[in-house]
Formats: sequence, C-alpha cells, structure tokens
Amino acid sequence: MTSEFEQAAEAFGSSGALLGLDLGDKTIGVASCGPERTVATPVETIRRTKLTQDAERLRDLAEARQVVGLVIGLPLNMNGDEGPRAQSARSIAGHLRRLLGLPTAFWDERMSTIAMERDLIALDVSRARRRETIDQSAAAFILQGAIDRLRRLADH
Repeated sequence: MTSEFEQAAEAFGSSGALLGLDLGDKTIGVASCGPERTVATPVETIRRTKLTQDAERLRDLAEARQVVGLVIGLPLNMNGDEGPRAQSARSIAGHLRRLLGLPTAFWDERMSTIAMERDLIALDVSRARRRETIDQSAAAFILQGAIDRLRRLADH
C-alpha cells in the first residue's frame, strides 16, 4: 500500500532539488537539498506577512535552487489525527502549489521542532540564536526525513 507521501512525491521525479517547509503562524522555516537529495540544509526563516508575499519569497528561493517540489511539514496531533493546524497547512500548501506551480508532498512533522531544539541545546547554541534558527532547522529535519524515505523507496 502506497502512502499519501509516496503518491504525492512521485511528481518530484527521481532527482532534483527540493525545499522543505515548516509552516508556522508567524514564520515559515525553509530548508533545501540539492538535486542528489542527500542532505537537507537550513536556508532561512521567513517572517509571515501575506500569503502572496510569502509565496514570492519562496518562488525566489525555488528558482535560485531549481527546485522541483516542496515537502511541507504536516502538524498532526500526537495520536496521528489531523487538527486545525494540519488543515491550515493543507490549505496553505494548496495555495502555494497554485502560486508556485510546484508539486507538494506532506511529511509528518510531529516532534520536529522539539527534536531540533534539543539538538541546538546540546550544541550549546544560545537561546537567542535558537529562536532565530529553530524554524529553518525544523524544516531541515522534515526535509531530511522525506529525502531519506525517498532514497529507501528508490533502493527497493
């Protein structure tokens, strides 16, 4: 049985750069990987304004990196159900898909911010610096999980 992610990710093809997005109420964390899809790297944190302005910045980033798709974190409840935040992410993703003309796939983002917060603390990153980088780090965590899954699928 093919997962929702696997079905959506088929539109990405077997290679090509991807952007990972961690959609928050006030920010969008952005990460990217190169066309070989081995390592996700934090890129930036976009301060949310209007969706069209946010999409313009994402378009600039996508064009500069020749991106072929977007992996968007889906904030599921701990029991796996979709709540209001997941519905909001799906709505925003639909708008981005239309505005950017790029395929999208969702990746379960449960615990991504918490995991990255722990890693940054372990690296002795200051509280101020963590606040600046947590969203883009969470986006990298999300994207890395997705590209690891894509690699496992390609190996089988």
